[in-house]
Amino acid sequence: MLKQRTLIHALLAATLVVGLLGFSSFAHWYKAWMDEWGPGWHATAWPFPRDGFPPGRAWRNGDVTVYVRPKLGFCGNCDTGVVEDSEVDQVTDVDLLDEKFTPVGEGSRIRITDLFGRSRLYNIATRDGTRTAWGIAVNSKCDLIVALVVGKIDDPESRKDVKTFIESNTVQAYVNALLEGR
Repeated sequence: MLKQRTLIHALLAATLVVGLLGFSSFAHWYKAWMDEWGPGWHATAWPFPRDGFPPGRAWRNGDVTVYVRPKLGFCGNCDTGVVEDSEVDQVTDVDLLDEKFTPVGEGSRIRITDLFGRSRLYNIATRDGTRTAWGIAVNSKCDLIVALVVGKIDDPESRKDVKTFIESNTVQAYVNALLEGR
């Protein structure tokens, strides 16, 4: 027969093992959750259907989602790029979110790293109500890089934060790989 002291040590060891297994499971779940929903920008799946252009990449930070994709060889005027609001309306894919999108006002010129183009704000209807979208189109020679931002970007400071992300190494490494050798 086992001594009482041996049984207590065995019980404590078993409790310690179960506790460590539980903590390990929680840590694994928490890391996966933070990778998906934690603070900062996280890659997410490209939600739009395939069309004549390659699919892009998407990133999310809380309530804001950024969609970026190339439209290689699509720029109508290789010298001036996108200079009119109607061009921004056509190329930024805002119609994929809401076919009845409404511009909030006139667009403005924008510079993303060394690329120039135009941007414009829109109101779009979603299941959650009306949201703000920001369409950005910049060109590199005869290629367009378009970005569509959806979420809480009503104020200029929020858009500045998004622009900083678009200019970050995360997005620019993707864009530069697409434009390499073109």
